[in-house]
Amino acid sequence: MIPKRVLAAIAVAGLMSTTAIAAPGHKPGEGHNHADETEYGKPGDPKKPARIVQVVMRESDGKMMFLPDLVKVRKGDQIRFQLRNNGEIDHEFVIGTVDENQKHMKAMEKNPDMEHDDPNSKRLKPKTKGEIVWQFTEAGTFEFACLIPGHYQSGMVGVIVVE
Repeated sequence: MIPKRVLAAIAVAGLMSTTAIAAPGHKPGEGHNHADETEYGKPGDPKKPARIVQVVMRESDGKMMFLPDLVKVRKGDQIRFQLRNNGEIDHEFVIGTVDENQKHMKAMEKNPDMEHDDPNSKRLKPKTKGEIVWQFTEAGTFEFACLIPGHYQSGMVGVIVVE
């Protein structure tokens, strides 16, 4: 079950989002890349200072989750997401708009083994760590999600509020 505050923030983000970047069609094992700036920001510079936000991915009692599931940042902030999969199965962390992630999720349903080469996402095997450095250049409400089939529906979604 997705927490009510997450659902409310996602609903607001859906209303606020006017431009979605659609993921193109993919074949199994074929990657894709979002090198340009998006409405939710751009890849950060790992050589520059960044605020660290630790995010844990895991399963518990039949639910899948991110801890925390809400991140607040200021416009212009560079964030170093330190990711840790404490679960027993693969999970991913994808930053995007609600619309973009929904479209990407549908593409993943058709191609669950899709590989990613995106600065805004990271797929982790169980008991591994990863990192994403991202700069939020626009105010708004965005999300991070696991788009592996069934994971989002099991509650694996969080909200990023950029003020």
